Formats: sequence, structure tokens, C-alpha cells
Amino acid sequence: MLELYNFSQSTCSLKVRICLEEKQLAWVDRRLVSKNHDHLSDWYLKLNPNGVVPTLIHDGRPIFESSVILQYLDQIHPEISLVPNDPYEQAQMRAWLAFVDQVPTPAVRYPSFQFGGLLLKFQTMSDEEFNKQVGKRPVKSAFYKKMSRQSGFGAAELEEAYRALRSTAARMHHLFEENGGPWLLGEQFSLADIAAAPLIDRVEDLGLEWLWEENYPSVADWLKRIQARPAYDKAYYQGSRLSDLYPELALGRGSHRHALEQNAAVSA
Repeated sequence: MLELYNFSQSTCSLKVRICLEEKQLAWVDRRLVSKNHDHLSDWYLKLNPNGVVPTLIHDGRPIFESSVILQYLDQIHPEISLVPNDPYEQAQMRAWLAFVDQVPTPAVRYPSFQFGGLLLKFQTMSDEEFNKQVGKRPVKSAFYKKMSRQSGFGAAELEEAYRALRSTAARMHHLFEENGGPWLLGEQFSLADIAAAPLIDRVEDLGLEWLWEENYPSVADWLKRIQARPAYDKAYYQGSRLSDLYPELALGRGSHRHALEQNAAVSA
């Protein structure tokens, strides 16, 4: 039996949900609630000592780290393969998965908190409560310590995140040119596409899609293709996007360009 402990809107959770749906697997949705800090509870930390989502339970045994879970699922259920047969292409895919984990995954957290509503749950906390919650995080406490509980992140930190996201779009554009598309590795839809999709979807949901639209329109075209896949639609049930949870923040296409330009002008 496959069980997935996950958050509705977590990009890493969405990677695994998309994979499960693409492979047409039966699985149990063990949905946690971020604002309740379910992922920091003692029982969950026994499953995943990193205190993050998702965690896959397969026949009672936990597997964590979303990119590891993707590859694990493809190994145990190879009937619908999402990994190339060619060893060189497999290496290219694994290199891309490592890049996704190292560059856009941490980068997207900054605008997600700044513009996507994730900051709101901390603004009502006392300093004592905030510090307690930050201290309980095994692997992400440094990120939270950079954040002002009331105003979030500064212009310099956000611009660094945008540079990483632009770099990701550039790398994707290069892969399309090198492999011929329509997917990142060429003709075959693979784990490479699944790993990147929730991050690019999140950036679009935040109204920051202009980071790639002018110079790398191939990224926008790819996102439309993957969003049209039936498995993708199943994984993205209502409540999976920050705009579903926080419609009052006016998330969506281009919504934060003006604010960012103003911040840049102030910082200049």
C-alpha cells in the first residue's frame, strides 16, 4: 500500500502527487495541515526526521525527499516508465533533478512567503512563539531566521531568488533546444518535467511569470502543455495553489511586477 503524507499546496508534495497520478497508482492521501504544524509533531518526525513534506509510506516503510520518492516510484512500478532507457539520458535527468533541488526549490520559497500568503500565519505569533516554531525545524530554521515576521524579506533577498528562477528558465530553454522538446528530455515525458512543474506553476501563480516570458517563451509553452495533462489536473485539486487559499492577495499574472519595480527603485 502507498500512503503519502503531504500538504495540499507544497510544491514538493505536488511533484509526488503528479507522479502517482501519471503512473495511475492507487494511493492513500494523508493530508497534513501546514498552519497546524502537523509536520513538526513528534509522531511525524519519527517518520521523517527532516520535518518536511512529503513522506511516502510503502508497506509501512517511510521514504522521504521528493526527488528520491519520484525515482523510487519509477523503480517499484516501471509499467508506465518516467525514466529514459538510455544511461546518458538517465544521467542527464538525475543532474536536472539535483539542480531543481539545489536552485529553484529554495529560491521559490522567498516569493511564496512574500507574496503568496505563507507569511500570514506567522504575523499573528508572538516573538516567543515564532522563535519556538523556528527552533523546531530540523532543516529550514536558517531560512526562517532571515525572515522578518511582519515584513518578510528585503529586496536584495528577493532579487537573489529571482536570479535563481531566471537561471532555471534559461536552463530549461537550453534543454528544449538541445533535446528538441516538447519535454525537457525530448520526446519522452519524464521525471525531469514532473520535478520542475510545481515550481514553475507556483511562480506563475504568484504573478511572476514575466521572469521568463520575454527571453524564454518556451518555458510558458511547456507549462501549458504539462498543465493540460489529465494527471496534472488530478494532482492540482482545489486548494493546491496559493491563489486558491489566499484570493484576497490578488495573486496571478503580473500582479507583483509593479511592486518589484518600486522596490528596485528604492534600493537603487
